Amino acid sequence: MKQVQHQNKIGLIKKRLCITCVCAILMSLMWGCTVAPKRLFIKDLSTFFDAGIIISTKTGEAISFDDLLADLSGVRVIYIGEQHFDPAHHRIQLDIIKAVYQTHPNIVVGMEMFDQTYQHILELWSAGELDQKTFLKKVHWYANWKYNFELYKDILEFIKKEKIRLVGLNVPFHIPPKITVGGVENLLDDDRKHIPPSIDTSNDAHRAYVEEIFNQHHGTRIDNFDFFYEAQCVWEDTMAASVALNMKDDLMIVIAGSGHIIRKFGIPDRAFRQTGADFRTIYPATAGDEAESDYADYIWVTSREKPHPKK
Repeated sequence: MKQVQHQNKIGLIKKRLCITCVCAILMSLMWGCTVAPKRLFIKDLSTFFDAGIIISTKTGEAISFDDLLADLSGVRVIYIGEQHFDPAHHRIQLDIIKAVYQTHPNIVVGMEMFDQTYQHILELWSAGELDQKTFLKKVHWYANWKYNFELYKDILEFIKKEKIRLVGLNVPFHIPPKITVGGVENLLDDDRKHIPPSIDTSNDAHRAYVEEIFNQHHGTRIDNFDFFYEAQCVWEDTMAASVALNMKDDLMIVIAGSGHIIRKFGIPDRAFRQTGADFRTIYPATAGDEAESDYADYIWVTSREKPHPKK
């Protein structure tokens, strides 16, 4: 009888051990799934990269921040993209501005977030003559740009502190919506004076890229892709012209949405045709997403963060 009881106890212990092992394995698998860091996948390289990595797309290899700065010091224009709502992308922009400023104190910073008609207000900001509350009112931030100012605050405060020249690159914000429904030819003369006399709509690769976005996201009120594409090219050509107009003897840093710098066929190539000035593009990409090596000269992998909503 005792032997039977002893065997039963051993069997019960084994059973409990098995259950414990199974639970431990399941917990390990579950834990592994929740904490495994997401990585950026570069499709054409078939390679994953961790957050924090800077990729030189010329070599397909990771480089250091110092290596990046060494290359940037030899060009005239640096384009840094962003997903507007992503705090990590704006930290990258600020890190580069601060680092470049150390060796190029006469840099100019051009921003998509402001249109050209606010240039006198931007100059007052750079001169330190406006407080934040007054500045936001005078540039009509939440009427024009709408994204949370906190995303850009540190960049603009650094520009103000160091009295860096700040340039508004964009076309007045009321003009592109008019083009999407009526085309460039139907703009009033007062609107037309804010855009370049010639708008380039001839780039087939750029057109295909914009059309893909149009097909995925356009609303029911925008049903003419040709007009939609004209509006996009007005954005690109206007900002490219602003870059060309405001370049000085030193270096210019351009902050714009990644869609305006991807594959260089937005602002960068259009500005280059006017200036012939060497440039580099930096594309922040979030870990867990996919990218391709022709997106930019450098791809900077960021961790995924909770986005700031629009106001």
